[in-house]
Amino acid sequence: MSPQEQSGVELLLEPMAFEPAKLYQQSLKEAGIPWTSFAVDNIAEEYQRLSALGVEFSIAPREAGTVMIAVLDDTCGNYIQLMQEM
Repeated sequence: MSPQEQSGVELLLEPMAFEPAKLYQQSLKEAGIPWTSFAVDNIAEEYQRLSALGVEFSIAPREAGTVMIAVLDDTCGNYIQLMQEM
């Protein structure tokens, strides 16, 4: 939950204790496939903001068809994609 939006979305990441789930997670990451995707209004601003906070990106903002995408590492074994419609 964001301190700026106390009533906003909260994302809870659970530990991977179930072995088949761990294998699935590992396979997705090895293939470079994001676990989930979030739409953002301005991907360049989010990339800069998150990078300044120490977030590491495997893919910097780039065009992918009709959208702009960036992919970050959530430090829990997942890639998370940010997406902006163009």
